[in-house]
Amino acid sequence: MSERLTTAVRMGIGARQILNKTRTFPDAEVRNPFGSDMPHIGVEPMLLALAMELALKAWYVFDYDKIPKKRWTHDLAEIFDSLTDESRQKLDAAFKATVAPRHPNFFYVDYGIRDVLFQHKDAFVRWRYLHESGEPMLFEQSVFEATAEMVIVEFEKRYRTEPVYPPPLSRRLEIKGEQDL
Repeated sequence: MSERLTTAVRMGIGARQILNKTRTFPDAEVRNPFGSDMPHIGVEPMLLALAMELALKAWYVFDYDKIPKKRWTHDLAEIFDSLTDESRQKLDAAFKATVAPRHPNFFYVDYGIRDVLFQHKDAFVRWRYLHESGEPMLFEQSVFEATAEMVIVEFEKRYRTEPVYPPPLSRRLEIKGEQDL
């Protein structure tokens, strides 16, 4: 496997770890620590958007076995649009089969993954700089989280890892050193 594909796998693993970590945060409806009656807005939107961005970029690297020469963007819809037609169709079909039935949206005739990504296209930047924004912001956490999970699961189907036997020499030395204690 090329170094770039190994990097893509690591990006996918990072996306999974970020998604899993956000699920351990306290409930978002916890009373605001500053005394306001409004619900506390945490870092979940920013981190979920980062997880999605990593997962989509990992797809891109797998699609083309390269990292683009142009500067990466944080725009989720733009990253999705840069994937191959086959990848976009596969992700949209998986979205319609797994996410859309549990999170229907009646504003779209043909509700697909691109609708979610377009709606939240700049979530990483906007929620990262929440203190600078003077406009109301919307983040549909449940549908976005389900979509991120689906993209990561579909990415994980693109490769498999095999254990190496015997363990590398460095690991064998660690094990031998533990036994000597």
